[in-house]
Amino acid sequence: MNFDFSEEQQMLRDSVSRYVKNEYDFAARSKIVASEHGMSPEAWKLFIDLGWLSIPFVEELGGYGGDIEDLVVVMEELGKGLVVEPFVSSVLLFGGLLAKSGNAALQETYIPKLIAGECIGAFAFLERQSGFELNDVATTAMPANGGYCLTGEKTVVFDGDKADSLVVVARTSGEQFDQRGISLFLVDVEASGVEKTAFRMIDGHRAAHIRFNEVQVPAANLLGNLDQGAELIDEVMPEILIGLSAEALGIMEKLNAVTAEYAQTRTQFGVPIGSFQALQHRMVDTFMAYEQTKSLLYRAICDYKASREPGADDTQSRKTMHALKVMVGRAGKLIGQEAIQIHGGIGMTDELNVGHYVKRLMVLGAAFGNADHHQRLMNRLEYG
Repeated sequence: MNFDFSEEQQMLRDSVSRYVKNEYDFAARSKIVASEHGMSPEAWKLFIDLGWLSIPFVEELGGYGGDIEDLVVVMEELGKGLVVEPFVSSVLLFGGLLAKSGNAALQETYIPKLIAGECIGAFAFLERQSGFELNDVATTAMPANGGYCLTGEKTVVFDGDKADSLVVVARTSGEQFDQRGISLFLVDVEASGVEKTAFRMIDGHRAAHIRFNEVQVPAANLLGNLDQGAELIDEVMPEILIGLSAEALGIMEKLNAVTAEYAQTRTQFGVPIGSFQALQHRMVDTFMAYEQTKSLLYRAICDYKASREPGADDTQSRKTMHALKVMVGRAGKLIGQEAIQIHGGIGMTDELNVGHYVKRLMVLGAAFGNADHHQRLMNRLEYG
């Protein structure tokens, strides 16, 4: 099987890679993180001008019409630069759900705005009690005035501080833990009753806790079918997990590279520490962890595409997605810990990029379920 990127994908990779290398170094990134809004309007405009925000969307709505490989190319390179602009939250999460929602009116309204940078979206799904269980939904959306009255609270909404539109998970029927009875709604952040509390996460990205106090949502803002929002999330989840895993892979590659370089320049007992056999063995372990993650990512892409064929069973694809998330969590932990230990105490300081890469790996490892959670889900599929 050919795993080479096409000429267009290689050009896309080179474009993102050059930008990260030449204009988004660690010093520039640190200034952006410390800024008031935690993102660079100039960088975001460049993303728009270069068409990166259009990649996963269909051509009929002004998109590039790209596939999962195109998304992986971009996410991996953004990971290498620790880019904090809201590509994940706005394009991958909000945009991905909107694109598969079946709501043509909302797609025609919002997807061109996303592509043009006129809208930043976010996905509000986590609640204080839910942990990794996406079906644990206490936020409610009850019929009212021809639409719905939304009441509840969402926590750790990635880039919720800067989003002007949200996809909100709410319960429209059933009990708190039921899969059926969950619905998704597009909510304007400026709507009456929406309250935001913004904060910075450990990886430098911004997020928000958002409370909905009897917010009126039009019936036309329903994404997918009523009470079947969990099915829509399940449909988009493979692309989310693959995209986040690609970002983690880019970070792993970068950590291995900077650690190997440091080991060749840091001397102890008159020789580079990279000449010590014990450290060489440890760096081989981290290199193998990276390569195993890369191989499993490619396997996940293949299984996902196969599962999209007419009449195909998606069981194998789901198993691979869970296995990939397990690998990202465990390999990321190994590579991060070894990078910090080999760098010594300086690896934990804010002045060096290593600790920042590790913190982002920690967030990606926990996003949408950590390694232990996905191991349990994989075991459930395998053994019942």
